[in-house]
Amino acid sequence: MSPVSRADLLYSDTEEALRDSVRQLFADRCPAESVVKAYSSPPQDFSGVWRLLAAELGVAGLLVPESLGGAGATAREVAVVMEEIGRAVAPVPFLSSAVLATVALLRAGDTDTLPGLAEGTVTAALVVPLSTAPGDAIAGVDSGADGVTGGVSSVAGAVEADVLVVPVAGRDGLELHIVARDAAGVEVSPVLALDMTRPLADVQFSGAPSSRVGASPADAAVREALHTGAAVLASEQLGLAQWCFDTTLAYAKERKQFGRTIGSYQAIKHRLADLWIALNSATAAARYAADTCATGDADAPVAAAIAQAYCSGVAVHAAEECVQLHGGIGMTWEYPAHLYLKRAKSDQLAFGTEYRHRARLAELVDLR
Repeated sequence: MSPVSRADLLYSDTEEALRDSVRQLFADRCPAESVVKAYSSPPQDFSGVWRLLAAELGVAGLLVPESLGGAGATAREVAVVMEEIGRAVAPVPFLSSAVLATVALLRAGDTDTLPGLAEGTVTAALVVPLSTAPGDAIAGVDSGADGVTGGVSSVAGAVEADVLVVPVAGRDGLELHIVARDAAGVEVSPVLALDMTRPLADVQFSGAPSSRVGASPADAAVREALHTGAAVLASEQLGLAQWCFDTTLAYAKERKQFGRTIGSYQAIKHRLADLWIALNSATAAARYAADTCATGDADAPVAAAIAQAYCSGVAVHAAEECVQLHGGIGMTWEYPAHLYLKRAKSDQLAFGTEYRHRARLAELVDLR
C-alpha cells in the first residue's frame, strides 16, 4: 500500500514575505476609498497599480519558468497574491492575465508571449466566459482564410489586455491563437457588471489576424487554465471573507448601543463565532486546493471542486454579515462593505456555480 501524502498547508516564510509586499502595495496605492471610484463615471484608472504589482513586485511572472524570464513559482504563491487581492478587492487583471492566459500559453508551449507577460510589459486575457467551469466544453470561435471570426461574452480582463488568447475551433480540434487587442477586426465592448472592480467585456472578431500557438488540440491547455483559476479563486474568496470578518469583529467591539458594545450581545457573538468556524474550514479548503494544484497531485481536481463549492458560499455569507452587522453605515456607498459583497457574488458565479462544482465533485468521486 502506497504511503498517504500529507500536504503542508502552512504558509512558508517566502509566502509570508510575498503577502507583506502585496498588502503594503495595495494599502498605499488602492485603499478602499480609491477602489470605490471604480463605480464612478468615468471610472478611475488603476493601470498604474497593476504595473507596479506586475513589474516591480514581479507577480505577473510567478507561474512563468525562469528560462522564460519568470519566477518559476507555483500555485501556492499565486494563491497568496489572490488572498491579498480579495482582501483589498483590488481592481487588477492578475487572475485573467497572470493565471488564466499564462497557464493556457504555458501548457500550449508558447515561448514568444510569455516573456512579456513575466516582465509585466504585456497583459493578456483568455477569451472564454468567466462563468466557464473546469471541464465544460469550449466551443471556440471560427478560423478561416480571412482570420478569426466569432464572438465571446463576459470575458474577464479583455478591456485591460494587450493580447487576447483565443480558443479557436480548428479542423483537428481546439486551437489556441493569439490576437492583438488593437488589431483590425477586434471589438471589445465593456458590459455593465455587478462587480466593476473586475470588468467584463464582450469580444467580437471579424476576420481578425491571429497567430497560432502550439499544436492542436488545445483542450488540455484551456482546461488546465480553468482548473488553476478555480483553485486559486478560492484563496481570493478566503481573503475577502477574512477582511469582512476582521472588520466586522473590530466594529462590534467598538460600536455601542444602549450603553453596551454590540459585540457583548449573545446573538452577535454567535453569528461571529459561526463565521469564524466557517473561515477556518474555508482556509483549509483553499490552501489544499492551492497545494494540490502546485504539486500536480492527482487529488487536485477534487480539491478545486471542494474549495469552490464551499469557499464561494462562505465569502458571500461573510460579506452579507459584514453589511448587516455594520447596521446603517454598512448600507452606505462610502463604506466599502458593498465592494466585498459585489466581488463575493461575482466570484460565486465565476468558473461555475456552487451547484456545478458539487455535481462535478460527485462525478470525480464516482458518487451517483
